[in-house]
Amino acid sequence: MSIGRALDPAEGSVAVRAASRAAKKAPRTLDESALAHLVGYAASRAALELRKHFTLHMEPLDLRVPEFSILMLVASNDEVNQKQIGQTLDISPPNLAVMLDRMAERGWVERVRSTHDRRAQHIHLTPRGRALADRSRRIAATMEEPALGALSQAERALLIELLRKVVPRFEDAAH
Repeated sequence: MSIGRALDPAEGSVAVRAASRAAKKAPRTLDESALAHLVGYAASRAALELRKHFTLHMEPLDLRVPEFSILMLVASNDEVNQKQIGQTLDISPPNLAVMLDRMAERGWVERVRSTHDRRAQHIHLTPRGRALADRSRRIAATMEEPALGALSQAERALLIELLRKVVPRFEDAAH
C-alpha cells in the first residue's frame, strides 16, 4: 500500500489486528528500578516464583501452602495445639479453625483432648495425614530446585539465614 493511497478499511482492520496480536505476544518490559532497592519487593517477587513451583508440585495432592505448613508443624511437634500453630504461622484463630476443620474432614488431622489440661486440644496427624506429610515432605525436598537453580547450596543457606533474621521469632527460636 502506498503512502498517498487511501487506506482500504479491510486492509486497515487486518493491520490493526496484526499489531494487536504482536502487542499481546511481546509484553513491554517495565522499568523496575524504582523498586529494585526494596528488599520486600525482591522477597515478594521471589515468593511468587516459589509459590508457582509449590502449586505445580502440591496441587495434585490437594495441598495449599497453609495446609502443608500445618502438616509439617504437626508432624514435627508432639502435643502441638491450635494456638501454637496459629502463632507460628500468623493465622488468626477463626481462619485456622476453618482450615483445621477442612483438614479433619479430609481425614488428615484430628483434635485430641489433652490429658494434662482438659481445656486444651492437641492436633494430631491421622495415619492418612502422616502418609500425606511424608509424601509432601519428599516432594518439597526438590520442588524449589528449578527456581533456585542459579544459587549454590551455600547461597541458598545464606538466603534462608538472612530471611530468617527479618522475622524476630526465628531469631528467638535459634537462641
